[in-house]
Amino acid sequence: MLAAAVGVTGFSLTFPATVGALGGFGPWTVTGLRGVIAALLAALCLALCRVRPPARRHWPGLAVVAAGCVIGFPLLTTLALQTASTAHSAVVIGALPLATAALAALRTRVRPPRAFWAGAVTGGAAVTAFALHRSGGLPTVADLCLAAALLLCAAGYAEGGRLARRLPGWQVIGWAAVAALPVSLLVTAVAWPLEPARPGAGALLGLAYAGAVSQFGGFVCWYRGMALIGVARASQIQLAQPLLTLVWAVLLLDERLPAAALPTAAVVLVCIAVTQRAGDGGEERSRRRPAGASGGGADGAPSPGRPPVPAGRVTPGADDPPDPKARTGPHP
Repeated sequence: MLAAAVGVTGFSLTFPATVGALGGFGPWTVTGLRGVIAALLAALCLALCRVRPPARRHWPGLAVVAAGCVIGFPLLTTLALQTASTAHSAVVIGALPLATAALAALRTRVRPPRAFWAGAVTGGAAVTAFALHRSGGLPTVADLCLAAALLLCAAGYAEGGRLARRLPGWQVIGWAAVAALPVSLLVTAVAWPLEPARPGAGALLGLAYAGAVSQFGGFVCWYRGMALIGVARASQIQLAQPLLTLVWAVLLLDERLPAAALPTAAVVLVCIAVTQRAGDGGEERSRRRPAGASGGGADGAPSPGRPPVPAGRVTPGADDPPDPKARTGPHP
């Protein structure tokens, strides 16, 4: 849980950092340079650790991560932040955990218990209502960008969490960033001459953070956390991200903290506790299920003909063994 929490804390500064980067660069340039920075850092880590490329069966999933988390989400949220405030843009974060859990359940065929969904829906509704109340509740073009970003990022999170049970989490986002490098370079080369650039200290700092932490370092912790506690449970920790973003907005962007922030934070914390407890109960039932029972999945439930997995251990499916090439060399 700690790894996922560290990742969420890093992600919570993404919107303020992006706002800072937009003070000196255009939205397309920010997206391209952010991807280039992440890809160069990832390539350096992969080279220093002498990591071989993943097996062919992993590349379709890495393409989903690249499209959703490296290209789609950064571009669409950056476009939205041109006209929407940081607080309003938090609506995409409010619904992201629920969307991630739903897509992960469909992808892995794991069905969390009803209490889990009750906590997830309540927490998502609380954060979404808070953000929409701040914006007046009127949908805009920015809302459409945020909605599309939500779906793309949820798909990338869910697929990345599944891959992180086969590959080390830092390699999942690392190879995804490297795979997206040609697109990032193309976007940068086309956008930079067309968009005005006034790179000041704040813009450069925001861009550096978005590329190094939001696009790479945060994902290392995030995917590690999802591999340890499951995609659905880890995604609910992200319910706290919009509230953390509001704190940074007050401290860094001089925005005024709304009166409803603290009550919303209390609701979110209760919902996180409910989803974590429900997830623990579901995992305990899965461990007690006899071998040969149906319903095995990627979140720790036993597969047909296989013994239950002890708590804290992750074993790959019989049809998807761990990639020995990905384990070559030390892990940062």
